[in-house]
Amino acid sequence: MSKETVYVERCMGVNGLEKVILTEVRGFSAEVYLYGGQVTSWKNEHREELLFLSNKAIFKPPKAIRGGIPICFPQFSNHGSLEQHGFARNRFWTEDLDPPPFATNTTNKAFIDLILKNSEEDSKIWPHRYEFRLRITLGPGGDLMLTSRIRNTNTDGKSFTFTFAYHTYFSVTDISEVRVEGLETLDYLDNLKNRERFTEQGDAITFESEVDKVYLSTPTKIAILDHERKRTFVLRKDGLPDAVVWNPWDKKAKALSDFGDDEYKHMLCIEAACVEKPITLKPGEEWKGRQEISAVPSSYCSGQLDPQKVLQGG
Repeated sequence: MSKETVYVERCMGVNGLEKVILTEVRGFSAEVYLYGGQVTSWKNEHREELLFLSNKAIFKPPKAIRGGIPICFPQFSNHGSLEQHGFARNRFWTEDLDPPPFATNTTNKAFIDLILKNSEEDSKIWPHRYEFRLRITLGPGGDLMLTSRIRNTNTDGKSFTFTFAYHTYFSVTDISEVRVEGLETLDYLDNLKNRERFTEQGDAITFESEVDKVYLSTPTKIAILDHERKRTFVLRKDGLPDAVVWNPWDKKAKALSDFGDDEYKHMLCIEAACVEKPITLKPGEEWKGRQEISAVPSSYCSGQLDPQKVLQGG
């Protein structure tokens, strides 16, 4: 790397789609496609990829990109009238050149502001006016932060309601060696059992089959332990009370055209979300939801990480 860091670089990606590369001084990087307003890569200082992106991902509108961090808005799942997970993840966002001030650390230099507004096409399926501002920031320590601000700009006096998720695909070495901590004892809705409600019994979540659950009233911090790589992802979130845990496992993986048959072994979706209780905005009102993800080395003791150190630290 040259001595002068280029914090924000605009260039062309796959199939000529516009993308932005964020780079920090120590060598951390993130890649953002304007199509979908989607982070597709997040690398540490050793150039190791921390997010999962399918080898079969299709970078061709209107197909959503499989992997990275798709944005689910204005609906998560397929329980409404819209397409599954809404339309924000397969629309072209534009760079927001005049964003309102963010009450966040302004010393970060590697960031991009994007905006998505209603179009005539979208109004046919979701008849509301809105402004969705998204700031994606790469911190000096390699943390990746996504801040969403959604405003109701309806002029007809109507409120609107939506659900939301950051559909983050983490890259893991071996799904059967992964533990998720911070969700134990919580209630969840099981999408594989008609959204029936259960209570988590384990002292941590581990994986040996397909999982598709929405954990409710979750803490602001969740830890994902990759035992094989001795790495822990820490997810912090604000304004997003739920957490979706998803892995398609072998049968469903084979049924997905843009997903490799064995790729389920190397990914896990832990999604900061607002699903159970939809958000309603009156005209002029704004909602804000934020997630920050970081990767830290795990120190194991008798094969176990001390979760308290991870969950309390930082």
